[in-house]
Amino acid sequence: MVIETENLSKIYENNKGCRNINISAAEGEIYGFLGPNGAGKSTFIKTVVGLLFPTSGTAQILGKPIGDMETRKRIGYLPELFKYQEWMTGLDLLSFHSSLYKLDKKTSSAKIEEVLEIVNLKGAERSKIGTYSKGMQQRIGIASALLCDPKLLFLDEPTSALDPIGRKEVRDIMLKLKSMDKTVFLNSHLLSEVEMICDSAAIISKGNIIKQGKMNDLLEGNTILDIHVEDINNEILNKLEKFDEDLTFNGKNIKMHVKEDAEIHQIASLIISGGGKLYGLTPHRDSLEDLFIKLVEGGQN
Repeated sequence: MVIETENLSKIYENNKGCRNINISAAEGEIYGFLGPNGAGKSTFIKTVVGLLFPTSGTAQILGKPIGDMETRKRIGYLPELFKYQEWMTGLDLLSFHSSLYKLDKKTSSAKIEEVLEIVNLKGAERSKIGTYSKGMQQRIGIASALLCDPKLLFLDEPTSALDPIGRKEVRDIMLKLKSMDKTVFLNSHLLSEVEMICDSAAIISKGNIIKQGKMNDLLEGNTILDIHVEDINNEILNKLEKFDEDLTFNGKNIKMHVKEDAEIHQIASLIISGGGKLYGLTPHRDSLEDLFIKLVEGGQN
C-alpha cells in the first residue's frame, strides 16, 4: 500500500483533530478523503506528510514510517490555502521550487517543461502569477508539487474555489496522473467531484472515520426503484415488502430500495406474474452526497 495508517491520531488542546484513523490507499488510485469543514481532513494530511507530529498511532508512506527523509522526496503536496508572489512568473516559481528540490539546471529545465505540459500551462509560464485566473493558479501550484516526480500527491481542497471549468481542468490533471501510475490523495468536501473520479474514499466526521471503502462498495445497496404500475394487489405488495419493508405505494407508483441489481429483475417478474401491470421501472442510485448526509447528519461516529 502507498498509504497505510494504524490508529493514527493528532489531537489538539481543544480536543479537535483526528482520531484512530485506519486507512489504506493503493498504488495508482485516486483516494478521496471527505468531510465537512473542521472534520480533521487537513490535520490528517499534515500529519502523514510530516508537518505535524502524531499524538498516537503509526503510519507508513510508500513503505516507510512517516517522517522518513528519503520518502519525503517522493511526495508532492499542495496545501489548501497557498499563496504565491504575484510579481513572479510561473517560470520563476517553478525555477525556485526546482532549486528547493536541488535539481541541476538540465534536470530542472526538463522537469519544468514536463509539468507545464501535464497541467496545460505551456505558453503561460512567462506571465505573472498575478494575472493568472484562479484555475491557472491552482494548476501552477500542482505543477510545483510535481517537480520532484512524486509517486504520491496530496491535494488539499484543490477545486473548492474554482468555477466549473476550473474544476474540470483539475479533475483532468488528476486522471492524467492516475494514468501515469501516481497515487492521488484528494482532500475534499465537493462530493460530486469525488464520486466522479475517486476509486476509493473515506468519510470523516468530528475527527473519526465513519465510512470507507471502494467507491462502488460505498454506493452499493443504495439503488432506488421508481415503478409505474396498475392492478397491484395485497399479495404482490406483501411479496415486494420482503425486498423493502419501507416501500411506498400510492395506487399507481411504487418507490422502493434494493440491495443488489439482481433483485430488479425479480421484482419485475413478481409484479407481472402476480397479475399486475408494469408500465415503467426506473432504477437510480443514491449519490455519494446522499450517503454523506445520511452518515454525517445521522451522527454516526
